Amino acid sequence: MPRTLMCDPKLLQQNLDGRIYIVTGANSGVGLATSAQLVRQGAHVVGACRRVEAGRSAFASLACLRGSAEIMALDLASLASVRRFAAAFLAKHSRLDGLVNNAGLVTSEGRTQDGFEIQFGTNHLGHFLLTELVLDVLKASAPARIVCLSSVVHVSRGQPVVIEFADLNFEKRPYNANAAYAQSKLANLLHAKELARRLEGSNVTAYSVHPGWVRSNLGAGMLPSFLFGSINLALRPFSGMLGILNPFEGAQTSLHCLLDEDAPQHNGAYFSQNSILYPNREHRPGAWPMTSPNPQAHDPEIARKLYDLSLELVGLDGN
Repeated sequence: MPRTLMCDPKLLQQNLDGRIYIVTGANSGVGLATSAQLVRQGAHVVGACRRVEAGRSAFASLACLRGSAEIMALDLASLASVRRFAAAFLAKHSRLDGLVNNAGLVTSEGRTQDGFEIQFGTNHLGHFLLTELVLDVLKASAPARIVCLSSVVHVSRGQPVVIEFADLNFEKRPYNANAAYAQSKLANLLHAKELARRLEGSNVTAYSVHPGWVRSNLGAGMLPSFLFGSINLALRPFSGMLGILNPFEGAQTSLHCLLDEDAPQHNGAYFSQNSILYPNREHRPGAWPMTSPNPQAHDPEIARKLYDLSLELVGLDGN
């Protein structure tokens, strides 16, 4: 198995006093590990969580660290909730050094509060609207960075993964949860790519990342809780062989993109941890950055079309 890619230790010793970051899905897994490291280095982290009490409980462990942290309510499956979060954040904070669009949903068929397919609506559109609503404060705080968590699953092992513009919400084709998740993760990658183009010259840079195959509760919505827990327990002894990472290891790619001084030279790029899930062996070691094997990931017209459509879908068309 290829080695786990890790940040230069000097990055994790940088002084982040005075910096402010938003991390979505910060109450567990990679989001909590990312938040903890930023707070450890002196930053203030706003954990944007759907389950506020779970977030507060998780963030209690950060109280002894050098920086500070707070939890604010955010349900990415509700555009109204996204707007409330952004308004509350902007009323309280006048700067933002980094936005980590970390939260991810893997689930079975469903709809967001606004009627979108649940995974596309949550993983992409919720984060898309959040990013748009805080762009001005990111620009005012520049240099600033945006990290969008994508996934190796945006690359196909069989059917090509594409953005199905004619049927984003699976209204015309049979629902396939895996295909829906893969589409949402390709959208995350394309979002970062088009953000980079539109923000050129602003000193705000954007990246998409694959954090690795991380032990977390991400897939819990796909299986009964007892079965999901049993599978996690059964796989634990084989973690090293399978390349399964702990949350701190999974946070490395996001932290690299947030903190590395050379990352802005790769604005819009895809950064990937190693993964045995890449179809072709040459991609499995990962790279910071890495050329995605998915042709749509390199199509600027697809990225622009998705961005323009997303503006319309979240009610920002023409702004």
